[in-house]
Amino acid sequence: MPLLVPPTVTLHKSWLAARDEWPPGAHMDGHGVRETDDVDSEPGFAAWVADLHAQADETIPPAADWVHCTYRWIVEDDDYLGSISLRHTLNDMLLEVGGHIGYGIRPSARRRGLASWALGETLQAARALGLDRVLITCNPTNVASARVIESHGGAYEDTRTTGAFTVKRYWITLA
Repeated sequence: MPLLVPPTVTLHKSWLAARDEWPPGAHMDGHGVRETDDVDSEPGFAAWVADLHAQADETIPPAADWVHCTYRWIVEDDDYLGSISLRHTLNDMLLEVGGHIGYGIRPSARRRGLASWALGETLQAARALGLDRVLITCNPTNVASARVIESHGGAYEDTRTTGAFTVKRYWITLA
């Protein structure tokens, strides 16, 4: 049975194996990895995990152009399967192309319902944060992600292109 857990250094090897399943240079949605993060070394990975935790701490101001964000990892039997992020607020960029929630499942773990399950759990966390509705976006060619969003009540608003990004935008009302 999968679990949503806070990022942890104990999953370093499994996280690296999952990362290596993505094509080189691919963006891993919902993971919070920046190009400057050293996730290969143990000290670098530990620093990155600590930064992910700090991003959720509302007492710590976020980095410039960032918002507070809670990361959870999808784990089963000590295997890292994916990540989901819940941004506490939206800035201009997130309103256009990023949304409140981002997620990514390692390629070998897809088609098991993990994204849908994790989204359902994260929508509960969004309610607990006091959000009335959340914006979720996906690539227009990602039919599986669109289905996940729609299965949780996502109402399609529009498709937008901002810079190099084109996304379908969905709103989910949290009642």
